[in-house]
Amino acid sequence: MATESRAAGDAAAGTTGKAIVIVPTYNERENIARLIDLVLAQGEQFEVLVVDDGSPDGTGQIVDDIAAANPRVHALHRPRKMGLGTAYLAGFRWALERARFAFVFEMDADFSHDPAHLPKFLEAIESADLVLGSRYRFGKVTVVNWPISRLILSYSANIYARIVTGLQLFDSTGGFKCFRREVLAAIDLDAVRSNGYAFQIEMSFRAWKRGFRIVEIPIVFADRSEGESKMSGHIVREAIWMVWRLRWWAMTGKV
Repeated sequence: MATESRAAGDAAAGTTGKAIVIVPTYNERENIARLIDLVLAQGEQFEVLVVDDGSPDGTGQIVDDIAAANPRVHALHRPRKMGLGTAYLAGFRWALERARFAFVFEMDADFSHDPAHLPKFLEAIESADLVLGSRYRFGKVTVVNWPISRLILSYSANIYARIVTGLQLFDSTGGFKCFRREVLAAIDLDAVRSNGYAFQIEMSFRAWKRGFRIVEIPIVFADRSEGESKMSGHIVREAIWMVWRLRWWAMTGKV
């Protein structure tokens, strides 16, 4: 179970239109303080929620220290490494409990997602319900410092997901996203089953099936410069099979 590290505002605050940037972490002490600074620098509209999975390197304590001095920074602590998808689900529930957040972001902690893009998402969501940061928009590949094998795997995975699910996105596996709170409120978060990169496909698929408008905007994706990649064989296998489950659930009315 997640526990909040400090008291935060609630629905009674009455503030509307805020954006919360959810950042899952596990051993990100080299990145997290600088990332928080850069997110907050994008405007007063932005706040940060770090969901830390018991990082043994002290990432959670760093966030606690920052949160104690800055009311725009929040932390959820989980006892152990529990996966990307469940971290975001915990963050979504936290955000939905606070009425001031009109927009909910997903963002990596490793600087593969540039905080400077955040205002562009808010511009795009004026005419959408869910905005995705795309590495492959209009046939252009905007990925920096990936080995060719991983690039081919990622690009092929998106083609595969598009064919199997019918979800017409160029980059359905990307994790830089902005939801209107109404989208998250309409999705049964308890029914979400994915926990790796398939989680990104599943959330977009569920939003699409509920009639929400999804748009993609181009981003530059840079491979991490600090820490270690969270990619694993299990994550790849989950994504391969999850798209077929989504297709079946859609056919049987379970999405």
